[in-house]
Order: sequence, then C-alpha cells, then structure tokens
Amino acid sequence: MTLQEITDADFEHEVLASDAPVLVEWWATWCGPCRQVGPVLERIADERAGSLRVVKMDQDANPVQSAAHRVLGVPTMILFRDGAPILQLTGARTKAAIERAVDAALE
Repeated sequence: MTLQEITDADFEHEVLASDAPVLVEWWATWCGPCRQVGPVLERIADERAGSLRVVKMDQDANPVQSAAHRVLGVPTMILFRDGAPILQLTGARTKAAIERAVDAALE
C-alpha cells in the first residue's frame, strides 16, 4: 500500500478532523532515512487499517504545517488523536519501535 500524501491545504480535513488516530510522516525526496522508514510505515498502515491512518507530507512542499508543528528534521512522525498531537518521533525507527511508541501513546 502506498501512503496517502496530504498537503497544507487538506491537513485540517485529513488529520485534525479525522475520527481515527492519524500518524503523519513528514518526509523529503532528498532524505535517505525517509526512504528507509517509508516501507515500514506502509506495513503499519496495512496491518492497522481501520484503527490507525498513516499519511505522509512532503516537508519542503508544505511549509505551513511543518512550521506549525515545529518539524525541524525529517523523517518526523507525529501522531494525532482528536485533532491534537500526542506523540512525536524524529529519525528512522524500526517497525517495532514505532508500534511500541504509538501503542503507548494511544493507551
């Protein structure tokens, strides 16, 4: 599954107004670690479809939300629930590490 790409324009609708928790990955085309974590997030999205949405956002093309959420490095993953950020992870992580952090934040 390829992750849905969102933009500054649809961030509010796709993330803040979502009924389900949403994990947003800020990434960039030039970012090596982003290429590592991308397939990991795709697997998480497949396995948790229905309980967790996973989307991605190009940091360079979407400066408004990047600045609003203080995304200074990529990859940065922020988990939103009920329109609020509840977890932020920076840097490439293993699937197990991402899942542990997400599960702990959602408890």
